[in-house]
Amino acid sequence: MSRRHDSLPKEGSRMTLIKRHRLPTRLWHWVNALAVILLIMTGLQIFNAHPMLHWGKAGNYGDPSLLLIGSADAGNGRLQGITQVLGHQFDTTGVLGVSAPGQTAIAFPAWATLPGPRNLALARQIHFFTAWIFVAGLIAFLALSLANRHLRELTPARAELAPRHIWHDIVQHARLRFPRGEDAARYHILQKLAYLGVILLLLLMIYTGLCMSPGMNAAAPWMPALVGGRQSARTLHFLAMTGIVAFILVHLAMVLLSGPFNQMRGMITGRFRLPQ
Repeated sequence: MSRRHDSLPKEGSRMTLIKRHRLPTRLWHWVNALAVILLIMTGLQIFNAHPMLHWGKAGNYGDPSLLLIGSADAGNGRLQGITQVLGHQFDTTGVLGVSAPGQTAIAFPAWATLPGPRNLALARQIHFFTAWIFVAGLIAFLALSLANRHLRELTPARAELAPRHIWHDIVQHARLRFPRGEDAARYHILQKLAYLGVILLLLLMIYTGLCMSPGMNAAAPWMPALVGGRQSARTLHFLAMTGIVAFILVHLAMVLLSGPFNQMRGMITGRFRLPQ
């Protein structure tokens, strides 16, 4: 998220508003936010059609799985939600497998999926259409970031990568001590690492998504082969999505804790009030 601070107030001035985010960045942020939400929710709908993850070229029911979300008969006509991770089984009734008493077995609950409880065909159409919008936006964002040197702002300096510096930033965030004054107008090491990390996750999602496409498999069979096969690509795709969800939750928490009105104004109008 590009930051501009060409209107920093002079010392002693009452003017504390700065120009923080450029218009292309703000547009990309909101289009990307909507696209990611649609991709996650339709992706979970697609996952529900085959609620397990494998490694290799193929994966079928009965084959060893890395992750399996399903259900089992708990007696008395009740279903129990189960989640199996690397051979270890957990009771996840009410969350995964069976989201509520009396409901049919489904890996992820209907409220977390689009469009509706079971509509694989429409979910795939929305997912693939949104994916191309997302890819186009990401390419445009990276191209503009190279042109306006925004990526340089996200590149950590050697001194910032010192363990002592990173630990200091972790402690400050844990204590909810956010930057003040002019210091709030620049990126800090945890922000830089988080944004660069999520960009890598987004690129991984795009690559593994292409690896699962039958058309791409025929045109470039070497792509899924690089990650071990189509099922390996599906597993990596799911793990990248999980990492992006974790980033979104942390990002939203930081926005709420550091001043949601000020942060939202910065991403809508581009103007940000420096905390005193």
